[in-house]
Amino acid sequence: MLCGERLAPAQLLIGNGQCQACCEYPPNFDRAVSYGEYEAGLRQLIHLLKYERVLPAAKPLGMLLAHSVDDLRLCAAKAHPVLVPVPLHSSKRRERRFNQAELIARAALKSLPRGFELAAHVLVRKRETRSQVGLDREARIQNMHGAFRVTAPERIAGRTLIVVDDVMTTGTTVSECARVLKGAGAAKVFAATVARTLKRAGAQGFSQEAQGEEVEAWQFASV
Repeated sequence: MLCGERLAPAQLLIGNGQCQACCEYPPNFDRAVSYGEYEAGLRQLIHLLKYERVLPAAKPLGMLLAHSVDDLRLCAAKAHPVLVPVPLHSSKRRERRFNQAELIARAALKSLPRGFELAAHVLVRKRETRSQVGLDREARIQNMHGAFRVTAPERIAGRTLIVVDDVMTTGTTVSECARVLKGAGAAKVFAATVARTLKRAGAQGFSQEAQGEEVEAWQFASV
């Protein structure tokens, strides 16, 4: 499965292993994995770090992210992967006082085998983007396009990278990160997150629960 989304039974039987969204809007990453669904205790743990600034929550989240990274089986391939946290815009980082993706990535390194590296500032967000809440996939893609740039292409040229974040919703953000990183010379770019919002079986779009979680997160961030 390319992006980690649930597939309908018919897609599993006769499909190409890709969800409808990946077929219509092919992502720029080579594969995306997540530890679990963005719900219940996992969602609460992410909220503790991201919105309530409980920094010790980064440690267990990092351990979960390490499980996601391990699912990619890149260490066995001797790829010497580089973790690249999804960056915040400077204004958002000043407001929050930390980048949760970077904290989780640093914690994950302690649970990963030797050979993994962290490149915390090789990718920067050069412009602010509007909230993705309420936007369809095409609008999300346009919103994120051109939002990132690579500061040190020599650090990633020919390397295997893993873009890491706390939550993946549609994959638009990590896909744009992958596009920019590949444009700067990366050989392969994967994505790994702690959690993933998933469509309910048979749903045509994100479930009302998933949409509610996005709105809730936006409300937390706006406080």
